Amino acid sequence: MTDASLPAVRLQAVRLDRGRRAILSGLDLLVPGGSITAVLGPSGSGKSTLLSALTGELVPTSGCVELFGTPVPRNARALLTMRKSLGVLLQGNGLLTDLTVAENVALPLRTHTRLPEPVLQALVRMKLHAVGLLAAADAWPRELSGGMARRVALARALALDPPLMLYDEPLTGLDPIASGVITALIQRLNRSLGLTSIIVSHHVRETLPICDQVVVIANGRIVFAGVPAALESTSDPLLRQFLDGQPDGPIAFDAQVRTRDAA
Repeated sequence: MTDASLPAVRLQAVRLDRGRRAILSGLDLLVPGGSITAVLGPSGSGKSTLLSALTGELVPTSGCVELFGTPVPRNARALLTMRKSLGVLLQGNGLLTDLTVAENVALPLRTHTRLPEPVLQALVRMKLHAVGLLAAADAWPRELSGGMARRVALARALALDPPLMLYDEPLTGLDPIASGVITALIQRLNRSLGLTSIIVSHHVRETLPICDQVVVIANGRIVFAGVPAALESTSDPLLRQFLDGQPDGPIAFDAQVRTRDAA
C-alpha cells in the first residue's frame, strides 16, 4: 500500500552522471500521486536517464530520489521488491516472440507470484480487456500491428497492479490513430485504476492534452515545470524553440566536442 498524502516521486538536488560526464544536475521535482506528468525535451537531453534513476538502474551521483516517501534502494533484493511497484512500458515493447499475447501478459505474474492457474488466467483476461485486446489473447506478437503490440506491452506492465507507471516514448513508431488510442488509454487507466503516470516523450502535441504537469529538460537541467497551459503560452526563447521546432536557438542541435577525461 502507498500513502496517498505522499508525492509519488520526489527528486531533491539530484545529479545524474554517465561515466565522468554529468547528464543532468540540480534536479528538484515533485510528482503528485494520481497525476499524469509529461517529461519532454529534445532527443539526447537526458529523459531516459531520468527514468533510469527512478527504476534504480542508475544511482545518482548526489541528491535523493524517493518513490512514495522511500529512497530508491541500492540493495539488490530491496531494489527488486521496489520494482514490483513500478510498471514500465518500453519503447520497443519487449514482447517475447515465442509467447502468445496472453503468455506475455502472464509472464510477470508467473515470475513474481504463486497464484493458482485459474486466478492467474482470470487476471490476464482482465488486463487484456482493459486495453481492448481480449480477442487477441491467442495471437503471436508478429501478428500484431504496432499499436496493438504497444497495448499488449501496456497490459503486461499493468499485470502486477503497480501504483506508478513509467512510459518511455510510448508513441514512437505509431501512426496518428494509434497514438490517439494509446494516449486516451493512458489517461483512462490512470483515472480508473488510481495510478500515477510519468510519460517521457518528445511528442509534444499528442502528450500535453492528457497531462496534469509538464517538465521540460534541456541543456542538462529542468528548464520548466508547471501546467500545460503555462508551457503553451510561454515566451521563453528556449521553450519556444523546442515547442515550435526551430533549429536555431538556446538548445544546441549539433553535438558538443567532448574532451578526454584526465588520466
